[in-house]
Amino acid sequence: MEFRAGCVVRYLIVSSFVASGYGVTFSSLHKTVVLSASSPKGHGSLSLSLSLSLSLSLSLSLSLSLSLSLTHTHTHLLGVSACSPNLAVLTAGEDELTITWAFNETFPAGIDSSYKTIKVKLCYAPVSQKNRPWRKTVDELNKDKTCQHKIVERPYTPSNNSFTWRIERDVPSASFFVRAYALDSQQVQVAYGQNTDATKVTDLFHVEAITGRHVSIDVASICFSAFSIVSLVGFFYMEKRKAKVVQDK
Repeated sequence: MEFRAGCVVRYLIVSSFVASGYGVTFSSLHKTVVLSASSPKGHGSLSLSLSLSLSLSLSLSLSLSLSLSLTHTHTHLLGVSACSPNLAVLTAGEDELTITWAFNETFPAGIDSSYKTIKVKLCYAPVSQKNRPWRKTVDELNKDKTCQHKIVERPYTPSNNSFTWRIERDVPSASFFVRAYALDSQQVQVAYGQNTDATKVTDLFHVEAITGRHVSIDVASICFSAFSIVSLVGFFYMEKRKAKVVQDK
């Protein structure tokens, strides 16, 4: 009896670790992605959409359809060879992201019955993780530093999900993508979706951080500099003219 009781206790302890998400790894989440993206040059928007099929090795699965649109006031699209041919450049504190997600109805109803919460995050692209260990990707999700900026967390619903997020002022300059995690009742990640491919190099966008400088300040500083130069030249001219007048006398 004591032996059986000990086994039961150990089983309960192990089960509690599993339920709390201990050891959940990103690589345990499998996906099939169908992606379409458009990035018209000269326009301040980039629209992305994807359909995701996700399954976890613990017989838990999720199918999501996720689309992302970027709305900003700038018309400058930056081409980066390591990323997307047309990389949208957004400004922290000014521009917005609109994210929508839904259940992929090609899968049988009830597959998503264990999903209670959707958590959407802003994630660093590999090009902005290089030589930055504080942004390092780790397979074990509780140690992963890829997605540090929370966008929104909502109760899971299979359709009609949308959220417009103004990029926060403290977001640093970097290239990003968006990832949505599905969590169960124990707040354990059971599946995910993202607006980029497995290598995280397509359909990225770049955020420019707030530097504290504005165009008006730059213009004012240029004007003051020019005025100082003109004043200095005028001062030397007047001094030289006075000296010449004294010599003539």
